[in-house]
Amino acid sequence: MNVLDKMNETVKKAVQEAVIGAGIVQEADLPVIALEVPKDKSHGDLSTNIAMQLTRIAKANPRQLAERIIAGLDQAGAHIARAEIAGPGFINFFMDKSYLHEVVHEVLSQQDSYGRLTLGGGKKIQVEFVSANPTGSLHLGHARGAAVGDALCNVLDFAGYDVTREYYINDAGNQVNNLAISIEARYLQALGQDAQMPEDGYYGEDIIGFAKELAEEQGEKLLELSREERLSFCREYGLKKELAKLQRDLERFRVRFDSWFSETSLYTEGQIQPVLEELRANGHVYDEDGATWLRTTPLGDDKDRVLIKNDGSFTYLTPDIAYHRNKYARGYDQMINIWGADHHGYIPRVKAAMEALNLDPGKLTVLIAQMVSLYQNGEKVKMSKRTGKAVTMEDLMDEVGVDAIRYFFTMRSTDSHLDFDMDLAISTSNENPVFYVQYAHARICSIFRQAEEQNVAVLPLEQVDLSVLRSEAEFDLLRKLGDLPQEIADAAAQYAPHRLIRYVYELASQFHSYYKAERVITDDEVQTQARFALLASVRIVIRNVLRIVGVEAPERM
Repeated sequence: MNVLDKMNETVKKAVQEAVIGAGIVQEADLPVIALEVPKDKSHGDLSTNIAMQLTRIAKANPRQLAERIIAGLDQAGAHIARAEIAGPGFINFFMDKSYLHEVVHEVLSQQDSYGRLTLGGGKKIQVEFVSANPTGSLHLGHARGAAVGDALCNVLDFAGYDVTREYYINDAGNQVNNLAISIEARYLQALGQDAQMPEDGYYGEDIIGFAKELAEEQGEKLLELSREERLSFCREYGLKKELAKLQRDLERFRVRFDSWFSETSLYTEGQIQPVLEELRANGHVYDEDGATWLRTTPLGDDKDRVLIKNDGSFTYLTPDIAYHRNKYARGYDQMINIWGADHHGYIPRVKAAMEALNLDPGKLTVLIAQMVSLYQNGEKVKMSKRTGKAVTMEDLMDEVGVDAIRYFFTMRSTDSHLDFDMDLAISTSNENPVFYVQYAHARICSIFRQAEEQNVAVLPLEQVDLSVLRSEAEFDLLRKLGDLPQEIADAAAQYAPHRLIRYVYELASQFHSYYKAERVITDDEVQTQARFALLASVRIVIRNVLRIVGVEAPERM
């Protein structure tokens, strides 16, 4: 039990003794007891207004109620140095902060596992993210989804969940047909033939490159095939090439998937027709105007949706329903999709379809990653200087590096638009938040190198007297280190990895301030060793958090 939980329990028990035990208030009427950190440190470490809340119910003076509550407090058990009544009846608690020294023992003993929780209890969570069409390069929206998705998976894993990362390959439908036709046209052109690109084709340099390779590998062999056979070959060739490129870029971005799920498998394994039959049997499918419709309006959607068009082809929704039905069948306790901003309206229809299949839509959560805008020299960037095309994730990695992208792209909540300042991201100044945090880690590493150079040994923790860590700045650092498990819990519960970016920045800020104010290696050996232990703990926590968000913690900068 952490100190805040212990405090809540102690105050609640004292309140119960003061008013319920005295017969002035019934237990059912007891308000929620809230402990808050006062803005002014002179008002203590924690404060509550419970005495004032009880005034009307108990029909008693709040200051008298506060006196009764304080009299019943187990102050030693809750690490309370003293409790004071302020104003009309606030109770301010001043903590005996020596309990914070235990944090150093926890961090140094647990090392890379510090902050790891059993909160998830091994529940199975699947996170599907990126899932870009395999028809071209990953763009900035995909990069944000990749950064946030991977960080979220790391958070959930750290919180004790069994996490599966999945990429849904959209390898069926018109976009892949257009990919095949585009590669065929470029292949024919590479052979010197006059071939027209399709109107909805893919005009990227990668397609031209793939087709040239195909011409070099196959020569004119594909001309001997029927059109259908040639397109099938081009389709498989193009998908293989595009997927390899996607996987290469994601690997460089430090994102790895446990599962690559093929949309085509839904067709080849016959998973779509049974879903349509089940929806119809459940009374949610009807035929009208030559099309087959899903009746989603009674289930929260703004209008019914077409499943099969009047030309007999499926809409995008139909295989998506089958795919999500497949997810549920795999037995996950929770499923999370991270989609781009243009998919916001798609959420109600997918959830409605799950309900129509008698599946719990509450098990499916969809997070929307809003768009990213790039800025350089104060101006919005739309085109890559190298290619003259839209900036891709690969371009951005080349320009600013993986650390900056992953830090900045995870820094804000997914539902907020992100402006990415490329000049700031590559700057080596304190204004650059990723540099600022990484430099805190590197600076601590430098201190330990200095100690080695000066032949100052770092003693084992059991030989260190931590009681000399008693300045307010040291207590602030210790308290911040102790906050990590709760930050992990909150980030996991809220699907909000950006909380950890804020946390590690605040920790780095506290360290930098402490470093400027205090010498670590001093003539006082006891104090030096205690500060070594404190800084070693800070270093571990910074490294752990950066690892969760996919950013490196360099030892030299």
